[in-house]
This record gives sequence, C-alpha cells and structure tokens, in this order.
Amino acid sequence: MYKKIIYKSVLFVALMLSCSSCKKYLSLYPQDGVIRQEFWQNKEQIQSAVIGIYSSLLADPAGKDRQLAEYLFLWGELRADNVVSSGANISNDELNMLHDNILSTNSVVNWSAVYRTINYCNTVLDYAPNVMSLDKTLTQDKLNSYLGEALAIRSLMYFYLVRTYRDVPLKLKSTSSDTDIQQLAVTKSTDVLAQIVKDLATAEQYTVYTYGDKASDKGRITKYTINAIQADVYLWMEDYNNSITACDKIINSGQFGLVPGDSGFFSTLYYTGNSIESIFEFQFDVQALNSFYTAFQQKARFAASPNLMDLVYTVDYNDDNNYDRRGRFVAVNTSTNQIWKYIGVSGDRNARTIDQSYAHYMIYRYADVLLMKAEAMAYVNRGSESLDIIRTIRTRANALATTLESPSPSDANAVALYVLDERDREFSFEGKRWYDLLRYAKRNNFQNLNTLILASTINIPGNLQQSANTKLRDLNSLYLPIPYSETLNDPNLVQNPFYKN
Repeated sequence: MYKKIIYKSVLFVALMLSCSSCKKYLSLYPQDGVIRQEFWQNKEQIQSAVIGIYSSLLADPAGKDRQLAEYLFLWGELRADNVVSSGANISNDELNMLHDNILSTNSVVNWSAVYRTINYCNTVLDYAPNVMSLDKTLTQDKLNSYLGEALAIRSLMYFYLVRTYRDVPLKLKSTSSDTDIQQLAVTKSTDVLAQIVKDLATAEQYTVYTYGDKASDKGRITKYTINAIQADVYLWMEDYNNSITACDKIINSGQFGLVPGDSGFFSTLYYTGNSIESIFEFQFDVQALNSFYTAFQQKARFAASPNLMDLVYTVDYNDDNNYDRRGRFVAVNTSTNQIWKYIGVSGDRNARTIDQSYAHYMIYRYADVLLMKAEAMAYVNRGSESLDIIRTIRTRANALATTLESPSPSDANAVALYVLDERDREFSFEGKRWYDLLRYAKRNNFQNLNTLILASTINIPGNLQQSANTKLRDLNSLYLPIPYSETLNDPNLVQNPFYKN
C-alpha cells in the first residue's frame, strides 16, 4: 500500500513548492494552477498530503538539496569516531565537519530539509480538519489518524533539531503564503522538548497499531513508532522511568523481535528491510533511490574508520569463522573499509549497482528499543536487568569475548558506558553515534565529556587534534551553528555563542 500511494503525492508536493525566497520555510501556492482552496476538499486529498510528508523524507521535491536521510547520517556520524574521508571526492565542508572545524556557512549545517518536512506536517495539521465539513465520508477516527502521523513526524524532526542545534525556532503553523512568513527567535530546547512530549502523547492516542500491510507498518507512523520516539526523547531528557514505560509498550506487544544472527542476517535486516526487527524505516525503492551509493561506492566520499574492526568489533585472528555478525560485511567491507550497510547485497563481497541504491534508512528498530531500555534501567537501580539485555543483543550477534565488559550492576555510569559501546557495535553508520555520545557525555553536568572528545578526535589528523580538543571543551560547540543564511534573513535568530565570531 505504502509503495503504491507514495508516488500519488506528487501533486501535493508540487502544490507546496513555490517558495520565492530562501527565508521562507515553504510556501503552498501551486505551480500547476491548483489553489489551496480547491485542494482541501476530501479525504483522498488529505491522504495525498500525508503521503507527501513521507515523500519529503526521501528527497527534496525540487531536487536542489541533499536528501533528508543524508543530512541525518552526516549529523549523526561525521563528528563521531566511525567515519573518515575516503579521498578526493569529499567536499571541504564535509571534511571540516569530520575535523570539527565548523562554521555557520558550512553547507552540512543547513536545516532546510528538516523544516521543509515540518512545514508539510504543519500544513496537514492546519487544513485537514476543515475537510470534515466538506466530505461526510471522512470519519473523526480517520482524520485523527492522519493528524497523528503529522504530529509524530513533526515531533521526530524537532527532536533531531534539538539534539543537533539545541535551541531552534519552534514553528507550529504552516507557511502557506507570504502573509504567513514569520521571523522567529529560537526557542529553548527544554521548551521544544516539552512540545514534543505533548504532541507525541496526542499522536499516540490518534494513530493506529497497523495499516494491514508490512510496508506501511514499517514506513508510516504507528503507535509503536511513537513509543520508540517517546523512549528516545525521555532518555535524552533523563526521564528514565517514562523511557522504560515507552520501551515496554513495544516489547510487550509481541509484534517485534531480533532478526536471527545467521547467514541471512544482512539480507533480512538491511538488504530487504521491513523485517520483524523494524519499527520505522525510510522506504527508498527503485523509484526513489537514496544517495548513499555515490557517498560510499561510486566516487565515494566516506569510508569506515580503519580502527573500526580492531577497536569496536575486534578480530579473532585464530579463528576466521568467529566474528561479530554486525561487523564484517555488515557494517564494513573489511577488504576496502567501505561502509557496507547501504551498498552490500548479501553480507559478502557482492555490492549493489547504482540502480539498486534503495537500502532503507533505519530510524528505529527493536534492538534500539532494547538498548534504550537497558540504558534507562542503569540509572534506576536496575543494572542487572540492563546487563541481561546487553547479553541478549550480544548473543544474537556472536559478539567476541574481547568486547565483553563486566561492570558492577550498581555502577550506573559503567553500565551506561557498556550500553554505549554495544550501541556502537549495533548501530554503526545508522546515524546514531554522535547523539549517543552526546547523551552519555552530558549527564551529571557533562561528567563524561572526555569520552565524547576522545571519540570525536580519534581520526582527526595530529596537527588538528589539539585545536579540536580545545573547541570541544566549550559545551556550545557540541551543537551545530544556526545556518548563516538563516541569521541573515531573520534578525531575531541569535547565533549559538560558540559560532558568533
């Protein structure tokens, strides 16, 4: 169902494209002559609008910007320890991000793709309710389901923004015409998070458990997707009991499980996708290719760190058949250091061709939920249960004994560090590493900042390491700058202090 209807949203995407100035998040005036008053007439148009939101997760409708998934990968990986430059094809902006030499003019800090999706969500939230009086076949439950999807995706987008930039403009109404353009100041991250929590609670009431087909259940928002976002948000906010509660809603549903760590592990989880482990994935396919083939294979810009196998997964040099299933030819092609999750075919040396660049981009999967619960339990005196979960994850993956840690169950920080290390092995190149490091570092007034600094600087050239180390000790530097073009267009935006000069 999802695969069929996503392309029917083209009209809606075109409808929302005529932004005449870069300072506008998005205008709604159409280029094809369909005006807004003519569009919001029936439930089919609401459905098209909602699927338009999902389309925006896959690509910029105008084709002028990076894909949203690429931004999420860059923000979640480049400043951490698993990605390095693969050579001459990398841009200066990307290289500067890798080296923690970041300016507000760097193209990687552009947030327009996220706000574009937010505006699509706001448009549905603003206009869909009016259709109830025009289409008598539209039920309140169906309308609520659509509104819940929009609320959830908007919340997810703001959660990425908060973790990446900290304080950001909070826009809850759509930009539909020139009269809707607002010059907004940033909103404190605590207030943005409060809005996220509120909206997710509403979305959880509105959305469905299932759409009746796998692609929709894995590619659209369900109650379980919302529970996963809630668990992540509460973990970031250090509200551990609520994080555990959200995780348990997924765990106790019986609808998810871990993909077996056998010969079909890579193919099931990454090549085919939408597995029993999947909760929410961006649904790239042959008609909507991702940009990762060119990033990691053809004219590759990024590669896996040469330290990844030895330091993260480790290698049993005495038994070639004894290896962590998540490392060799899953996370990385160990012969070439290519990032493999997005370009491999079957967990061996076979690679996709460019017309097969449709690996899904994972947002949440069941292993993530288990490890979020383990992390939260460490801080509420349930360390033994945390270690049990870690053991389950490691057993599935055949993790090597050399990566086994034995923290005291009562030592919350040590158990959380074990979770952090296991998340590194489990989610390499899934856009989570920087956020995991930052979440761990910031607890107890940045008690673990050194862990983040060590990870962030390990691959930086020696002549640049001291500069990066010094920068990262300024806590403001841990968040990206507001894009320079945005500060030019909106005088109410106050730049992150670290980047003011």
